Amino acid sequence: MEKVKVTLVKSLIGSKPNQIATAKSLGLTKIGDFIVHDDSAVLGGKVKVISHLVKVEKAN
Repeated sequence: MEKVKVTLVKSLIGSKPNQIATAKSLGLTKIGDFIVHDDSAVLGGKVKVISHLVKVEKAN
């Protein structure tokens, strides 16, 4: 599977509770935190919820 890197680039302060919970479920708590994960529909749905807070790019 293709790997993607998801990086938190904006603060969670002032975000809705479901957006904060989604970020924490991905392991993103502070600006600059990132995860490398297999690209899947589940990950895509989570990223869609917090798309304005994260940057997504292909991982090597």
